[in-house]
Amino acid sequence: HGDYLYGYAMSRVREPEAAEELVQEALLAALQSRDKFAGKCSERTWLVSILKHKIIDHYRRSSRRANVENIDTLIAEPDESFQTEGEWKGHWKNGAGPLDWGSDPYADLEKGEFWQVFQSCLADLPPRLAQVFTLREIEAYSSAEVCEILNITESNLWVMLHRARTQLRKGLERRWFEGRA
Repeated sequence: HGDYLYGYAMSRVREPEAAEELVQEALLAALQSRDKFAGKCSERTWLVSILKHKIIDHYRRSSRRANVENIDTLIAEPDESFQTEGEWKGHWKNGAGPLDWGSDPYADLEKGEFWQVFQSCLADLPPRLAQVFTLREIEAYSSAEVCEILNITESNLWVMLHRARTQLRKGLERRWFEGRA
């Protein structure tokens, strides 16, 4: 199960050393609590659930060490994709809006190649944005839980999610959808 757990951890923390350490911690915790494994699920599922908790602990530790971005700074930085003045303030600039992806997004989701491109785009995000996106959109934690885990405000969470989604959209358009439409 080690390779699977390592891949799972890498997709969440994006740091090889941290992923290795988290897998070791999860396996050690599993070994220490093996008597509690009731067999109601597969060993892999049980190990992944332990690893998920270790990853959350990792995020909590890193959020204590990281300088949390100030929401005023985030809001003050204009997003270059939007009009900043005039009648169309807040609307997409010409050519900056989402492309017509021209394909069936559900069919694309089933393709392994798409997920490789997606993981590559996720890896290109700044670490903090990747953490926020992963916890909220992939791990499906509530907004309140993400804010607690990462020690951020809800306003900060929504700004960071917007930026992560925008950067992921641009990356996917460039690496996957461009030329397919």
